[in-house]
Amino acid sequence: MVGLCVVAVMAVALSFVYAGSSGRLADGVEIAGVDVGGLSAEEAESKLERRAAAVVGVPLAVSLGNKTYRIRPTALGLTVDWQAAVDEARAKVSGFRPVRGFRRFSARAFGAEISPTAVAGGAALDRFLDRIARGDLPHRDASIKLIGLHPVVVEGRAGRVLDRRAAEAAIVAAVATLDRSPITLATRTDELRVTAAMLEPALEQARLAVSAPVRLDLGRTHYRLPPWRVATLLKLPAGGTREVRVSGRRADAYFAALAAKVNSSAKNAEFVVASGGHVLIKPAVNSRALDVPRTAENLFAAALRPARRVAPIVVGTNAPARSTAEAKKMGVTGVVSSYTTIYGGDANRVHNVQLVANLIDNTLIAPGRTFSFNGTTGERNAAKGFLEAPVIINGELQTGLGGGVCQVSTTAFNAAYEAGLNITARTNHALYISHYPQGRDATVNYPDTDLKFVNDTGHWLLLRTFAGSSSLTVNLYGTPQHRRVESEVAPLRTVGSPPVTWRKDPTLTKGRRVVYASGSPSLATSVHRRVYDSKGDLLHDNVWFSSYRGEKKIVLVGTKPKPKEKPAKPDAPQQPAPTGGGV
Repeated sequence: MVGLCVVAVMAVALSFVYAGSSGRLADGVEIAGVDVGGLSAEEAESKLERRAAAVVGVPLAVSLGNKTYRIRPTALGLTVDWQAAVDEARAKVSGFRPVRGFRRFSARAFGAEISPTAVAGGAALDRFLDRIARGDLPHRDASIKLIGLHPVVVEGRAGRVLDRRAAEAAIVAAVATLDRSPITLATRTDELRVTAAMLEPALEQARLAVSAPVRLDLGRTHYRLPPWRVATLLKLPAGGTREVRVSGRRADAYFAALAAKVNSSAKNAEFVVASGGHVLIKPAVNSRALDVPRTAENLFAAALRPARRVAPIVVGTNAPARSTAEAKKMGVTGVVSSYTTIYGGDANRVHNVQLVANLIDNTLIAPGRTFSFNGTTGERNAAKGFLEAPVIINGELQTGLGGGVCQVSTTAFNAAYEAGLNITARTNHALYISHYPQGRDATVNYPDTDLKFVNDTGHWLLLRTFAGSSSLTVNLYGTPQHRRVESEVAPLRTVGSPPVTWRKDPTLTKGRRVVYASGSPSLATSVHRRVYDSKGDLLHDNVWFSSYRGEKKIVLVGTKPKPKEKPAKPDAPQQPAPTGGGV
């Protein structure tokens, strides 16, 4: 007991003897192999930084196998935190005086080694390891390939690759020790993930898949795939996979070609005009789209059967916007009204008439909705195929884009007129056109001058156009309303003299005047329409007034100077008659 007390007293005394100053590192302390014992923190850090600066330009030699790579630590973005290493050394021998004494005595007697930490500053170290790893020999998994139509297994092998985690730790540690001795990096075995034995089930599937043809069925349509074709659609195990699938670039190409044959667009129920004006309904058709994943599954399942190798083609369907039932409910059963106009002119005008007639053809007008000519056709421009033809511009007949369009708007106006519909927008032409019904012409100009009428029948209306080489018919089909239309046309009256234009003509002598165009006076008329329903009740009572500009009377005025009159020549003197006899 007395001995223990003596030892304890000696230990305490020893701890006080070796406690030393807390401001200096204990003797025996080394950081990165550098003796820093007895130094202050600042002195130790300065010494370490000088030693680091001395080797900063010395490259680090890194070996892997028979290859050696040299690189400067600064190029790797690695730095050493010397201050943190000194702080760690101070903490290791610090504490209350007795404790500090024991720790400092231990460091002096047995030594204290501090390993500093290197800090990575970016992706440079990763790029260096990537460079080294280019020499890796990765494993190769077992796979299956076709030799002709015979599937065979290709044996795999293990590989050797860089142990990146160990390599990174070794390089960082080498930089932190200030030692530039070469370091050797470790490799690891890259084991197989798929062996030949694992592929036996897949090999049997592949053999069965290419053993006989497969047939795809879609209703009464059949597509036969011979074994070689089936082989092109298979994705055999490779690169770590263990399954046989219908997949890959060639399979995608095959199903794309199959989809082009199978797919179809949805078609709305259509109205077909039969003889006598009766309207029939052509049934709607659903869209059809190949379901590639499910069809591929069916094909693969059939290929894995030794018999009955038939697979159904799977398609998805979508209904069109207008079904057959919906079309029947629309009430388009017969002719509500019809009107025909005759036209002529050059080929461009005929082309424009037929083109714009096609733009409004098959227009459906819902009950209570307004038909707009401009809204239906859009802008009439060259991009849509309209050509230059005679057209009225600013009250004069000129040549312009889309000449002939008003033939169609006038015919449509008269079809709506005869149907007894509520016409809400109509404008007469600037000039009177005799081949249209008096006071019942309708001009249009995109976008400001429009023809509009309302479907007030209570049922859908279908507008159809039939354009020939010299006549245009516009029919309105729906539920016949049996309306009675009465018209009163006011006489065409003159309301102004033709405007006169005097035009100089250098071919006519001064004082002469010639009427080049007689022109026409300004005209006006009106049409009064009354519409009665099938019971005789008045539905509409409208009057359309039409005023037409006079066409210019053109008078040519001579500007050519009159020729000057030549002066008369004097009479020649009379010669006396000869006298004397002959010879």
